[in-house]
Amino acid sequence: MHNEYNWLALAVGNSRLHWAWFRQHMLIETWDTPHIRNTVQPHQLPQLFLCRNLIKRGWDNLPVYLASVVSHQIDSWHKYRNLTLISLKDIKLTNIYPTMGVDRALAISGAIANCHQACLVIDGGTALTFTGVDAQGKLMGGAILPGLRSQLLTLSQKTNALPEIQLPDTLPPRWALDTKQAIASGIIYTAIAGIHSYIINWRQQFPDSQVIFTGGDGNLLFQYLHQQFPDFTEETIVDHDLVFQGIRLVYEQHQHLSLNSIKCHEI
Repeated sequence: MHNEYNWLALAVGNSRLHWAWFRQHMLIETWDTPHIRNTVQPHQLPQLFLCRNLIKRGWDNLPVYLASVVSHQIDSWHKYRNLTLISLKDIKLTNIYPTMGVDRALAISGAIANCHQACLVIDGGTALTFTGVDAQGKLMGGAILPGLRSQLLTLSQKTNALPEIQLPDTLPPRWALDTKQAIASGIIYTAIAGIHSYIINWRQQFPDSQVIFTGGDGNLLFQYLHQQFPDFTEETIVDHDLVFQGIRLVYEQHQHLSLNSIKCHEI
C-alpha cells in the first residue's frame, strides 16, 4: 500500500518515546524507543527509531503527530517538515485547565471515545495519575503522585542503606522480614490502597463508569489490585493505547478540516 495513507503517532514520555503506526484510522503497530538526542532531519526520520516493517518499506518520511511533556524533545523536531505538534487546544474536552499535561488529556480523550461513558483513567508511568471525565467529555479532575518506579528510585538514591529493587509480579508479603520485600510492601500496598480509595470515590459519583489502567505499569497495577481485591475489578480494564487513540482523534479532526478546506477552494 502507498505510504500516503500511513502516519505515525508519537507520545513523548518522561523516560521513553512511545510510537504508533497508523494506516488512516487503523492502529497497525506500537513500539518504544529511547529519547532522541539529535535534531531530526527535514525529510527523513531516524531509522533507529522506526519499527522493522517501516524500514523494510523505506517509509522514513511519514507524517508525525507529536505530543510531548518533555520540552527539549520537541526542540529535536523543529526541522522536520512533516510534523504536527499537538497541544491542549487540539483536544475536544471541556473544563481542561491550562497546565494539564497533553498526554493525560489525550488519554482521557481516547478513553471517552472508546467507551462512550464516564471514565476514570489510571496511568502508571513515571508519575501515577488519576484522571476522570464524565460521559459528555467534561474533565472532572484528577490527582498526580510519583509512580511505583519513581518511588523505588527515590529510596535508592536518597538513602545510603536501602537498595534498588525490581517490582515483583505478585503482591509481596505485607509484613516483610527483609529489606527488599519491606520496600516492595510499603510502596505497593500503599499505592494499591490509594488506587482502591480513588476508585471507590469515583464510582460513588459515577456508578456506571469504566475504570481503565494504562501506562508502563498499568498491567502490574491492575494485577496487584485484582490480587488484593479480587471482586473489585469488574468494569476495570487495561488499555495501553489510550494516548494513541487520543492522537488518532486529533488526526481525524485535521483530516476533516483539510477536506473542508479543499471543498471550499473548489467552490
